[in-house]
Amino acid sequence: MLNITIRPAEMEDIPRMVELLNDLFLLESDFTPDREKQREGLIRLAAGPEDLARVFVADCAGMVIGMASVQVLISTAEGGPVGLVEDVIIDHQYRDQGIGTSLLEHIVVWSKSKGLRRLQLLADVENENAIGFYENRGWQRTRLSCWRRTRMFRDNDG
Repeated sequence: MLNITIRPAEMEDIPRMVELLNDLFLLESDFTPDREKQREGLIRLAAGPEDLARVFVADCAGMVIGMASVQVLISTAEGGPVGLVEDVIIDHQYRDQGIGTSLLEHIVVWSKSKGLRRLQLLADVENENAIGFYENRGWQRTRLSCWRRTRMFRDNDG
């Protein structure tokens, strides 16, 4: 049995987390790995106010083998703060050992301590392993569809 510690990410964890995000974004067809963008995003998350976002890592003997992040949003439907969970990834060598479950449980505990009223996440519709993982841990599908706009400022089209 592995001795795993779930802890807040530190700046020195960023290179390893970038590697994990590279693996994650290779699985998700809506995203393209870009190590520099992932590094910049992780720096912003780690440097931001702790009450608004946290990145947690699974540490095994000083090596980061998994991660997950949560960011606080305000929901008008809930009348207060909710959390958006992202970047849930475990190194492929360490999967199916309860590490992802531990990361999510840690996020739930943190979210409750911050008074969040709901957690939500997105999963690639083709990633059956991820979908099964979340369903088996009590997460429920919604009837919402995710939409995005990536070229918000191109040609001044607002």
